[in-house]
Amino acid sequence: MIFLHGLRTSHTMWRGQLEALAAAGIPATAIDLPGHGTRVGEKFSLTAARTVIGEAVAQAQEFGGRPYLVGFSLGGYLAIDWVARNPGHVCGLLASSCGTEPRAIFVTPYRLLARLIHTLPDRGRALNDFMVHLAVPEPGASDVLAGGVPLDVMDDTLRELTGLRSIAQLRTLDVPVLLVNGRLDHFRLHAHRYLAAARSGRLVTIPGATHMVSVIQPARFTSALFSGYEEATGRTRSG
Repeated sequence: MIFLHGLRTSHTMWRGQLEALAAAGIPATAIDLPGHGTRVGEKFSLTAARTVIGEAVAQAQEFGGRPYLVGFSLGGYLAIDWVARNPGHVCGLLASSCGTEPRAIFVTPYRLLARLIHTLPDRGRALNDFMVHLAVPEPGASDVLAGGVPLDVMDDTLRELTGLRSIAQLRTLDVPVLLVNGRLDHFRLHAHRYLAAARSGRLVTIPGATHMVSVIQPARFTSALFSGYEEATGRTRSG
């Protein structure tokens, strides 16, 4: 299983899920996308992100079989995009917290807000950390922040995302697709259009969770993750 994180976080956000998978004997890895975590010095672009994901998939395939791809927010958009462009390489897909088509009309306000925040003396680090601790209970907040916070990646990333058409791409997928959103998530405006577009799709909406569903409701998210994996592979937690 391969995990793709969200914008301005890193692979560390998946600690809880990786521990659960290890306990179940399921091999898994969480990677850093360009501009984030261990790749913080790299410029984000769709081309670079596709390359990084492709390398992770190829490495996973060396151990046998097709991996299951999991993405949150930014990672969810990229997971849909990569699978659509590379049919036959994964067994299934979980796309979380990316249920609004990334059109310019929705993305541009976030770009403008990011530019405003970057005018703060610390380029918004203190505000970012405060909001994470306010919105996410421990240990989730610490997991989100553990890999560092890239302060200059927002504008490049959001600009690149406006080139994606997730709903159209979902129509081309020939693997099971699990869509997971928090009920209070502001990024699920088109969730039912996503579901209708997926040939073999299922939608899980988790009560009590906002955008960062995997760290706000980790047990419920991980349960959905296992069900999606089992559906795609035919395997159970005991193998």
